[in-house]
Amino acid sequence: MISKPEGESSSLRGASMSFLDCRCRLRYPSGFVLDCAFATDAPVTALCGASGSGKTSLLSVIAGLRHPDEGRICLRNRVLLDSAAGVNLPPEKRRIGYVFQEHLLFPHLNVRRNLLYGWQRRPAGARPVDFHRVVEVLELGGTLGHLPHTLSGGEKQRVALGRALLCGPELLLLDEPLAALDQPLKDRILDYVERILKEWHLPTIYVTHQMPEVKRLAQWLVIIEKGSVLYSGSTGDALK
Repeated sequence: MISKPEGESSSLRGASMSFLDCRCRLRYPSGFVLDCAFATDAPVTALCGASGSGKTSLLSVIAGLRHPDEGRICLRNRVLLDSAAGVNLPPEKRRIGYVFQEHLLFPHLNVRRNLLYGWQRRPAGARPVDFHRVVEVLELGGTLGHLPHTLSGGEKQRVALGRALLCGPELLLLDEPLAALDQPLKDRILDYVERILKEWHLPTIYVTHQMPEVKRLAQWLVIIEKGSVLYSGSTGDALK
């Protein structure tokens, strides 16, 4: 049985300091309220919940693409957001790589230039990531001159992964990266995700509906229901 951990509140008091400590409250005009608190030190944290539960909204808050009414987010003891102190770093200063479900590649740029877009815009102090090694690991060498509309779904997803890596992030956000792929392609992209994790040891938040993906990749699981954290704990304990 999955239940909210003892002592956890949906208020901003929740999580203690970890690699990522996230607490936020965001009210939408529709009346939906995202009110979440969780912390994680895991290499991969899976974020699960039904459609409309707030998973993508939470990623957007962490990335700085949405501004909560109140909250505090710390990454490696760096404060990204502290509404009480008036701190709210813009996305380009958060050192976070974001792979969207829709890829969002630049249609007028070839694969090389899409990849270099991230690499050329690394913030000061970003971890060094070698362009040629990313191309090698993701097996993109044969596509560098191609435009996005000529690529398969799996190739587009690998380019999106590579672009996010090349911005030198401290945290990688993957928003249902396999949702638009058939099962054989899902298995292949999961292989590439595992290669990335092994090569760069990059902490990752992975949004998915699929428990096999959670079991394969994640050590920590956060389940969101109607905008609140229902469970935050080890994957093994949750899936016994």
